[in-house]
Amino acid sequence: MTTGVFALVLGAAVLHAAWNALVKVNADRLVMIAIMMMSQVAVAMLVIPFVAFPTLESWPYIWASVALNTGYCVFLINAYRYGDLSHVYPISRGSAPLIVAFISIAIVGETLTRQAGFSVVVIALGIMSLTLTRGAGGFREPKAMLFAVGTGVFIAGYTVVDGLGARLAESAESYTFWSHLFNGIPITLLALYLRRGQVRVSLRKCWKVGVLGGMISLLAYWIVTWAMTQAPLALVSAVRESSLVFAVLFGVFFLKERLDLARLASIGVTLIGTAMLKTSK
Repeated sequence: MTTGVFALVLGAAVLHAAWNALVKVNADRLVMIAIMMMSQVAVAMLVIPFVAFPTLESWPYIWASVALNTGYCVFLINAYRYGDLSHVYPISRGSAPLIVAFISIAIVGETLTRQAGFSVVVIALGIMSLTLTRGAGGFREPKAMLFAVGTGVFIAGYTVVDGLGARLAESAESYTFWSHLFNGIPITLLALYLRRGQVRVSLRKCWKVGVLGGMISLLAYWIVTWAMTQAPLALVSAVRESSLVFAVLFGVFFLKERLDLARLASIGVTLIGTAMLKTSK
């Protein structure tokens, strides 16, 4: 992974943590995410006349991405309903790189050097170890754990699908904006059904934050999709999930969540793994 790609994916990690924090603090997370995704649909409608049409081979991946992103949103909303940002985020984002690494090596056929593979494991363990700082109490929240792990599975799923789809589409921009033309429709229909009679009230309260979150999320998504056309899926996924560091900082400074030595140690392990990955060949 070149320095330029590494830096951009690290920037995307900051953006990931930022929009997750925006979702967490919003009372109606379903409407919030629906606003985010529909704002992305609007941007996609403006952009697609200026990008190439995806290749026919990439369309099954686009539809799979829409389905996986819908599942991801549903699980993420429920995970934040039952758990803190600093509890849910490490489980969901920490499990994803390991799943992506397994799929990319065992199924896709990508190869990693020993140091790169070890770095992915260190990053994932550093991220997930943050959950242990809550003590055994964190594991007594089965619903939060279930939805967090499920979120990680969906993250891994759309990561692999998007990486392969963007390569087949021969353009990360084309793949990103055409897929986002459809991504917001299922979750918006779900929001209209589940929040019927309440949508207008929630919309007035959070539409500005929702649009902001949507733009942040779309930019991060495009960066990561592009990066996966330049570097192995597992490495891009691992660097993106180092967003743990920024999620913790957002949680501490803006959501008034607790920071202690154990959490600092988890951040340190994640940063060590990220540095090892950058120096790997």
